[in-house]
Amino acid sequence: MALLEKFGPLLGRILIAYLYIPAGISKITGFGNTVGYITSKGLPMPEVGAVIAIVVEIVVAAALLVGFKTRYAALILAAFTLAAAVGFHNYWAVPDAQKMMQTIMFNKNLAIVGGLLFVAVFGAGPFSLDNRKN
Repeated sequence: MALLEKFGPLLGRILIAYLYIPAGISKITGFGNTVGYITSKGLPMPEVGAVIAIVVEIVVAAALLVGFKTRYAALILAAFTLAAAVGFHNYWAVPDAQKMMQTIMFNKNLAIVGGLLFVAVFGAGPFSLDNRKN
């Protein structure tokens, strides 16, 4: 158990960051497509929304990855992911052909929020900038 307690939080942070950082990079390389997708959802100021998404997915996820201000990073990512679930995976308002996939995506996002709340409560673990020895 000690090995899991020692390395588990680091592995968890790596896996969570692996979801966000590549997504943020793809939003940069496909900025026009990202703006178009946000526009298609009827959200205001899609360019601003895309930039916010990029910052959260790269900068905040990088902070989580290295364990810097981890509790705050986890809370920001949790709020962002919950907003994405409601705004982009609204299975209750899509055609029947899309309901199953959007339900899966919505539920996946909720599970990620749950994991991030664990990080927010319990912290980054021993291998992190938050817990470095001075």
